[in-house]
Amino acid sequence: MPVAFAYGCRSSPFDTMKLFASLVLAAGLLASAAPSVQAADARNAHAARLGALKSSAVLILDARTRKVLYQKNARAALPIASLTKLMTALVVLEAKQDMAQLLAITTADVDRLKFSSSRLRVGTRLPRTAMLHLALMSSENRAASALGRNYPGGTRRFVAAMNAKARALGMRSTRYVEPTGLSRANVASPEDLAKLVLAVERHPLIRRYSTDRHFSIRQGRDRTDYHNTNRLTANPGWKIRLQKTGYIAEAGRCMLLHAAVKGRPTIMVFLDAQGKYSRAADANSVRSWLSRLNPWARR
Repeated sequence: MPVAFAYGCRSSPFDTMKLFASLVLAAGLLASAAPSVQAADARNAHAARLGALKSSAVLILDARTRKVLYQKNARAALPIASLTKLMTALVVLEAKQDMAQLLAITTADVDRLKFSSSRLRVGTRLPRTAMLHLALMSSENRAASALGRNYPGGTRRFVAAMNAKARALGMRSTRYVEPTGLSRANVASPEDLAKLVLAVERHPLIRRYSTDRHFSIRQGRDRTDYHNTNRLTANPGWKIRLQKTGYIAEAGRCMLLHAAVKGRPTIMVFLDAQGKYSRAADANSVRSWLSRLNPWARR
């Protein structure tokens, strides 16, 4: 348009000066608009990545301000698998039982629901603190079962205490029927689970045990080595303060994280991710989005 106009008529020097000034102004406006356009494009690209997350329900929360940074189906109550064990740990610690007391694995702790395997043998005796360590770090179901069974009043009273604590925390969509997470009837929403993370994060033992990478126990003359179920704990790029993973077929791949991103404490909840590596991929996508776009600064 400017070129056609310039060649289409005869103009005075004054008109030429006005045209030149208009061109300079237009060029300045375009230059100033370019960064905002690029920023909008970047936001749109990252929004598309978040829309492609494999988890069916997601909540990303600023742990300091409680501001929701991103959510998808955050109030949907879904099976949570071994994320259950965070509540198991909380009830154990708040009961103030003797953590040095030896607990025995019995046939009552063997999985009769999913028939899952375990390296924790029937007859093994370990301190309550070791059982808690195995349940949180390596998601050992028999350890979680033993913790519930050795609660005053047994497993039934333990599950009642889990549900009472959920109500006290305002976890309105949450229901527990057993302490391991093997039952699909253990359900919660991402919104509820974020409340649980805020509560358990105050306990140093839960933070430590959930993020430890290795732990070994003695069973008779043998040593059994356990590893963390969450590979992100071994990634130096992640600053994880607390975590828990979970999986049963009905729940898909689940994960909770309390991690620092750009120095900001952030809670991430992923439920029902499909594919073995999908929950970790979702977490990495969210961390990338947070790191590049700094959503904490937006109002």
